[in-house]
Amino acid sequence: MDIPNNASSWHRHFGGMARYHVWATHRLLEAVSRVSDADCRRDVGLFFQSIHGTLNHMLVAEHLLWYPRFAKGASPVLALNSEIEPDRERLAQALKGGSANWTPLIASWSAERFDGQLDYRTSKGAPLSLPFAATLAHVFNHATHHRGQITAALTAMGQPCPELDMVYFLLAEQTPKA
Repeated sequence: MDIPNNASSWHRHFGGMARYHVWATHRLLEAVSRVSDADCRRDVGLFFQSIHGTLNHMLVAEHLLWYPRFAKGASPVLALNSEIEPDRERLAQALKGGSANWTPLIASWSAERFDGQLDYRTSKGAPLSLPFAATLAHVFNHATHHRGQITAALTAMGQPCPELDMVYFLLAEQTPKA
């Protein structure tokens, strides 16, 4: 479900962020697919040690914790460093599929929802209530943060990295599709 042009400014903003999230996720995973399994799993000093560990963290945080909080009001309890998917190809598919889920979810909300609160429990079970729109922004900012870590690791390994700046996404969206 796409965000219609006459949608609220909240819908247009977060719909754009969700589309960027899909675009950047696909580009990053394409670059990661060219890295050997050993390099993907090697501790390169990231917070979650390796590229693989960081991708698993992204799956946990964005798709297994945040998505259920926003979509269902559920608050799963799951360690942030859990290895959910050891297989690289299945991990990439889960990340791609998870990133695609945000656009229809955002389109399903009323404009008023963005002005509300998100009530949930942390991954340790503590209750929290945060501004809905700002917390949704956190989800996309979190992804950008970890994509940046992974591209830095790829660069340090001498691997080519895609341009992931949002400006390149905006230009790609303006380019007529053949």
